[in-house]
Amino acid sequence: MRNPARVFLLLLFLVGLAGSIINGAVLYVRMAYLGGLLLGSAWLWTFLSLRKIRFSRQARSLRASVGDTFEETFELNNESRLPRLWVEIENRSDLPNAAGSRLLTNIGGKQGRSYLARTWLTQRGVYRLGPTTFASGDPFGLFTVKRTFPHADSLLVLPLILPIADFPSPAGYLPGGKAIRRKSFEITPHASGVREYVHGDPLKRIHWPTSARRDRLMVKEFEQDPQAEIWLFLDAQAGLHHALPAEPLPKWHDWTLQRRPQLSLPPDSLEYAITITASLAHYFINQRRAVGFVTEGPAYTVIPAERSERQEAKILETLAFVRDLGRLPLVSLADSIAPRIPYGSSALLVTPSSRRDILLAADNLARRGLSPVVILLDPKTFGGHGHNDELAQNLVRRGTPVCQVRRDDNLTEVLSAFAAQNRTPEQNLWRKQLSSLSI
Repeated sequence: MRNPARVFLLLLFLVGLAGSIINGAVLYVRMAYLGGLLLGSAWLWTFLSLRKIRFSRQARSLRASVGDTFEETFELNNESRLPRLWVEIENRSDLPNAAGSRLLTNIGGKQGRSYLARTWLTQRGVYRLGPTTFASGDPFGLFTVKRTFPHADSLLVLPLILPIADFPSPAGYLPGGKAIRRKSFEITPHASGVREYVHGDPLKRIHWPTSARRDRLMVKEFEQDPQAEIWLFLDAQAGLHHALPAEPLPKWHDWTLQRRPQLSLPPDSLEYAITITASLAHYFINQRRAVGFVTEGPAYTVIPAERSERQEAKILETLAFVRDLGRLPLVSLADSIAPRIPYGSSALLVTPSSRRDILLAADNLARRGLSPVVILLDPKTFGGHGHNDELAQNLVRRGTPVCQVRRDDNLTEVLSAFAAQNRTPEQNLWRKQLSSLSI
């Protein structure tokens, strides 16, 4: 009843009805007929406006990364013979700045409309693709009817991956020119032989050709990768990370696909830490290194070291759900996994902490024959209290490489410059010889 036109027609009908009852004048009768006819026809039109409407929305892929353009096709079909003068489509997805809301007009009977919606992805996480609400009504705008289609799919947005030219990594523990072999309880690319089946061995490790020849079950044995592994530790303990208010990014109508604005990370230390971790995982896996990952944010997660694109996908999917709600400090994460890491491997600690337990974590890793590297985010630049420069100096004095990151830093340049600063003279000579050969 808030619609002025609807109120006017209702008053017209009531006045005409009252007048025709009181004195029976033709004018009042016509007023009653006109008001009632317009209200009834408008209501009937609205009642039929969204009947026999079929709708679908399809995405090319349900996995994307921050900075990508997500494309989704909306298709509406009018299966009735009656035309639809207007249909308003509202995309109620929780995806930030989700596109897809449109106003379609003049949809003929037995006809359909489709369009492509593009959304610039700026935040990691999982988002529902829907629900989708339709609104339509009569030509006079007297009545409006709505219909909602529930969401059927979800979109997983992976963290942003930045290009890294170089980063320090161990060469492996290779004394005497021969790799040390150690038995592994997991399947690795390095098979060492077969042995007789023991109760409890997984069936997928049975070597069937050998079992057929010997007439008894034989299982394969594997060895650890002789090349040193890379383990990434992300500190997501509650209360450590800080964030400043972020400026709103431009919406879709402010830019085109050809002139998209530069994507910048929000002023949040957790997002910086996740982007650094994702970029390092992508870099080392491209270098054919075995990469493992440990975090607690809030679920305690350990991804054993592997070297494959599938491993990168597992790490990125985990990072998409990380929140700074963990309870374990970084030193506890490192101590729980350190006995399982091969001697000579690297442990990269990504943290904004300024506590002295980071020194203890680095010392414990070093005593186990590992090479700790600390990527230290400055909490002061993200709205926190106090710097961690003193912690960085203490780590350097103990022989632990430290890469300090501040808000608005170019992470690609900072991480690559850190690699150049920590190269040994032999590595610099090798890189010069390699570049001369490539020229």
